[in-house]
Amino acid sequence: MYNINKVRENFPILSREVYGKPLVYLDNAATTQKPLCVLDAMREEYLNVNANVHRGVHYLSQQATDLHEAAREKVRQFIHADKIEEIVFTRGTTEAINLVASSFCESQMKEGDEVIVTEMEHHSNIVPWQLQAVKRGIIVKHLPITDDGQLDLSSFISHLSSRTKFVSVAHVSNVLGTVNPIDEIVKIAHAHDIPVLVDGAQSAPHFPVDVQALDCDFFAFSGHKMYGPTGIGVLYGKEQWLEKLPPYQGGGEMIDKVTWEKTTFERLPFKFEAGTPDYVATHGLAKAIEFIDSIGLHNIQIHEQELTRYCIEQFQSIDGMCLYGPDFPCKDAVVSFNVTSYGGENIHHLDVGTLLDRLGIAVRTGHHCAQPLMNRLGISGTVRASFALYNTKEEVDALVAGVRRIIGMF
Repeated sequence: MYNINKVRENFPILSREVYGKPLVYLDNAATTQKPLCVLDAMREEYLNVNANVHRGVHYLSQQATDLHEAAREKVRQFIHADKIEEIVFTRGTTEAINLVASSFCESQMKEGDEVIVTEMEHHSNIVPWQLQAVKRGIIVKHLPITDDGQLDLSSFISHLSSRTKFVSVAHVSNVLGTVNPIDEIVKIAHAHDIPVLVDGAQSAPHFPVDVQALDCDFFAFSGHKMYGPTGIGVLYGKEQWLEKLPPYQGGGEMIDKVTWEKTTFERLPFKFEAGTPDYVATHGLAKAIEFIDSIGLHNIQIHEQELTRYCIEQFQSIDGMCLYGPDFPCKDAVVSFNVTSYGGENIHHLDVGTLLDRLGIAVRTGHHCAQPLMNRLGISGTVRASFALYNTKEEVDALVAGVRRIIGMF
């Protein structure tokens, strides 16, 4: 394991105070803090290497292009893709899913065809498909979850039909922490010649991902959830699928030749990267990956699971706690909960989050962009604590003490 105090030195924000209390940052599923190496690298590029990529013959442009394409190779290695042509830079997981939904439905689906998602999806993996349903008449079907927040694979099989053309599923639920059996889902889908997209926003920062071993057709994740900058993300797509799909947007960078009569498109992955990319953010993402690699994703996974187990154990000792999601080993670094007072009165999740904030503890409250899941659970929202590589048991203790104090207030 790594020295947690040394690691935290890379994140100066973790040393600040909020309302006179030490900051306890437990909102990492929403976004993570950024280490100095990421911030320094981006500042250095803006100061000394700022030039548009791919087009220029001058020195700065060549240098910026080299950094940008080196970041693509770093991402390829990180998720074990086969080729750099399979790595498309996007603004984040949301844009990556929208890209696939738009391009796939345009070219591969017709009215009445079906896409399958799950009941635990983030809105980013529901709404893009619903938009396509309105435009093209496709049908969006959802897999139900069990009472403990897992997928029933027998139900998955029963949902498949001759009209099913695509499956899109979260690797890890941002609310329940459920780690879905992606390898089994892919095998079942591929047995019916159905491609699969995996939303990896909540998995890529927490444990090793090998897209070739998973055999998924698409994989999407965001830089800002893995210690990188905002506004940058990745879509992995198997080369054969990216070759088939039409461009998502048109403009500079993604063209081969433009005439009034016809436009031909660039080779992969540039066909899907219209306009000037955020080449400074890609460099920042590469530095974030290097930072993760320096600690080791396996070490990060062990540390975060220890914190999650510890948090759940402490919460289970509190009367009136309601925890959501499965037990280990089917759970990742998220603990969502609601609480009741000693008199049995439900305490609103917003009140809990607001009072924890006054104690310096940052958590997320609400529906977490997963309203269909909230409806399934019969609630309006939860309090969510989510862990990162820099969190400590002492911070969990502060959270637990804060919840106890809030319950006593009601």
